[in-house]
Amino acid sequence: MSAYAQQRLNVIADELKALSWWQIEPPSAAALASTEPFCLDTLTFAQWLQFVLLVRLQAMLDAKMPLPSQISIYPMASESFKSETADTSRLKEAIAQLDECLSGQPVVREA
Repeated sequence: MSAYAQQRLNVIADELKALSWWQIEPPSAAALASTEPFCLDTLTFAQWLQFVLLVRLQAMLDAKMPLPSQISIYPMASESFKSETADTSRLKEAIAQLDECLSGQPVVREA
């Protein structure tokens, strides 16, 4: 599972870059310290993916720690990207596949 999870993380990173949403400079420590789900009050969802989700899951993979199994990121991705003009379908699919990989549950994709 960890190899497949690593591939999903790589695809998410690649899609963020393809959409020109990848940032070189991280948000401030204060922004990253938000206690709101997905850091909604301080980060965009793309920033949260890059600087919170990818970083934390990569650290867990590197440390050979168990990955979370209670995870459901796809619904938030779908909601967050509704107003985007860019084609986010590949990014959302990679997120759905990551959810499925970690949770072991099928993800119902939006129509």
